[in-house]
Amino acid sequence: MADSPTFDNKMSDAEGLMWRMEKDPHLSSTFANVTILDKRPDMDRIMRTMERATHVVPRLRQRVQPAPANLTAPMWVDDANFDLKYHVRHIALPKPGNLRQLLDLASIITADPFDRTRPLWQFTVVEGLRGGKCALIQKLHHTITDGEGGVKLSLEFLDFAADTPERPPHNADDIAAAREQSQPSSSETLRDLVAGSLRMPLGLLRQVRDLLADPTQLPEAGTAAADTIRGIISQLSDLEQARSPLWTQRSLRRQIEVLQAPYAETRAVAAKLGGKLNTAFLTVAAEASSRYHIALGAPVDTLRASMAISTRGESSGANAFSLARIEVPTAAMSVAERFIAINEASQAARDSAAPASLETLAAVASTLPTSLVTRLARTQAHTIDFATSNVRGAPVALFMGGAQVLQNYPVGPLGGVAFNLTLLSYMGSLDMGANIDTAAVADPALLHRCLVGAFKDLLAI
Repeated sequence: MADSPTFDNKMSDAEGLMWRMEKDPHLSSTFANVTILDKRPDMDRIMRTMERATHVVPRLRQRVQPAPANLTAPMWVDDANFDLKYHVRHIALPKPGNLRQLLDLASIITADPFDRTRPLWQFTVVEGLRGGKCALIQKLHHTITDGEGGVKLSLEFLDFAADTPERPPHNADDIAAAREQSQPSSSETLRDLVAGSLRMPLGLLRQVRDLLADPTQLPEAGTAAADTIRGIISQLSDLEQARSPLWTQRSLRRQIEVLQAPYAETRAVAAKLGGKLNTAFLTVAAEASSRYHIALGAPVDTLRASMAISTRGESSGANAFSLARIEVPTAAMSVAERFIAINEASQAARDSAAPASLETLAAVASTLPTSLVTRLARTQAHTIDFATSNVRGAPVALFMGGAQVLQNYPVGPLGGVAFNLTLLSYMGSLDMGANIDTAAVADPALLHRCLVGAFKDLLAI
C-alpha cells in the first residue's frame, strides 16, 4: 500500500495562497469525487474506519489557524471540537433516484463553502439510487492535498476486497505521538512568523510590490528584484483575454456532468497518433469545445486552456503541482489533426512551465494584501477558457464499508474559468467529471453531448 501524503504543520506558500484567495468565492479551491457504490455500505463500519483514519492522518482532525497579519502561511492546529458525525453524513435521494438527481445534489454540496473554523473535509453517503446502488460524495479542500495526494489519502479508508478484515484500532501511544508531532510548539510558531516576515528584505519587498503594480519598471529594476520576480512577471503580464465569444460570464451557479471512456483503447489511440493519454484527454476537451461553439453558431479558431502538471516526488508535501497555459486549436479540423497540433503545443507548454512557478508566485503573493491577491487571481482567471486535470487512480477494484466502487467521478475546482474537466482512471476506465459554470456554459447538456461525441470519434481512429 502506498504511503499517505506528507503533511506539514504549516501550509506551503501555494496552499496559503489558495486559502487567502477564497475571500473571493469565485476562486474556491474545493474539489470532490462522486463515487458510485454497488450497494448500501455498512455505515457503522464506515464510521469506525473514518474514526481510525482521522487518527492515522492528523490533518483530518485539524483546522486552519491564520497567522497574525498574514506574516506567514497559516498553521494547522487540532480542532478541540472535532465531531466525526459533522464530517461524515448520511442522506437519501427521493424517488426516482437517478444520476441527474445525484449530480445536482453533488453540485450543491461541492459549491457550498466549508466552515473555515472546522477541518476542511466532508463525506456524504447517499442512498436511494436506482438499482439499490448508493453513492459517496467526497469533498476536500485543496489546502489539505491535491488530486494525486487525495488518491493516496483514500487508501486509509478504502479496501481491496469486500470481506477485508477491519483495520485494528490505532494504538493510543501512536495517536498521541502523531498529535504531538502535528502540533507546532510556541517557539516553532514564533520562529515561523519571524522567518515568514523576513523571507524578503524590506527593500527588495518594496521593489517587488512596485514592480507588480507597474511591470514597465522591470528593465530599470535592481538585479535582485528582477531575478526574484522575472519568472512570475511573465505570467502576471499575460493579460490576453480568454477567446470564447460565448463563455464570457462568470457566476457561482454550478452543474456537474460525468462521462466514461475505456482506458486501454484511449491510450492505444494516443500512442498511434504519437502522443500520450493526457494529450488525448486535452484533445477531447478542445474538440468538444469546438463542437459546442459551432452548434451555437459561434465558431472560434482557438481557446485558452490550463493544464495541471504533477511535480510530485518522494519528498513532496500535500500539494505538488504546477499549472501550464496552452492555446488549443478549435477551428474545424479532424480529431487526428487536432490531436497532433495539441500534442506539440502541450509539450511546449510543459517545457516552458517552471515546476516552482506556482510556489514562487505564492511566495511573492504572501507579501501582498489579500484584496490585491484576489484581484490579480481574477485577472489571470479571465485569461483562461477552460481547465483540465488528469489524476491516476487505482487499476483494481476498491471497496468501502463492504460495498464495491463502480465509478469514481472527480470534480475539480473552477477557479474562475468556464468549466473544469478532470479525469481519474479506475479499473480500466477513464472516469471524468465536468464542473461547469452555467452562466458561462449556458447549455451544460450540450457540452456533455459534445464531450461524449468527441471521445467516440477519437476512439474510432
